[in-house]
Amino acid sequence: MDHKKTPIYFVPGLAASPKIFEYLQLPKDKFEFHYLEWLLPLSDTEKIEDYAKRMAHLVTEKDPVLIGVSFGGIMVQEMSKHLKVKKIILISSVKNKNELPKRLKVIQKTWAYKLFPSKSIDNLEDLTMYAFGDFAKKRVKLYKEYLSVRDEKYLNWAIYNVLHWQQEETLNNIVHIQGVDDHVFPIKHIKNCIPIEKGTHIMILNKAKTISKLILQSLN
Repeated sequence: MDHKKTPIYFVPGLAASPKIFEYLQLPKDKFEFHYLEWLLPLSDTEKIEDYAKRMAHLVTEKDPVLIGVSFGGIMVQEMSKHLKVKKIILISSVKNKNELPKRLKVIQKTWAYKLFPSKSIDNLEDLTMYAFGDFAKKRVKLYKEYLSVRDEKYLNWAIYNVLHWQQEETLNNIVHIQGVDDHVFPIKHIKNCIPIEKGTHIMILNKAKTISKLILQSLN
């Protein structure tokens, strides 16, 4: 390994594959890229802290940058509690439980998400449409192409941990990039972020050039 390169570890969104990062344009002479796949939870009740510790064991380079999208953003924050990291970059995510929209808090309290058993990605799509409002079908279809984790145990576990994340204080050393038109985690609930005009929850796919520039600026 060229030790002059900065290691970057990428964690995708809920049920997604690392393929969602394929449009980012970052210089290979400056960075070494590591794409993490989701692990299966050991049980339905595995604590997110314990799961994140297992994910952190996949990080083998010193002083890495962690980049996470959506639930992957929550995960890299939890992973960073077990690592010494150079920087955390969140895309289309939240920094603490107070940035979750009221709609998701209602779903959490009423357990409405239990109405959508996660036996298939189609049910996950139903949950997305129900939980996140008028989420354009073409966007769901586009993102669906990047969904690779179809394990029922993982889906139930992940949805539960998005809705029940307990982090109250924002961690240090975070760069948060958020779309102005994100309907999953609306920007009106989010503090101290870099806004991207016309950016939706899946802007990692269609705003990758802009996101790449912001990542580079934050790491210079």
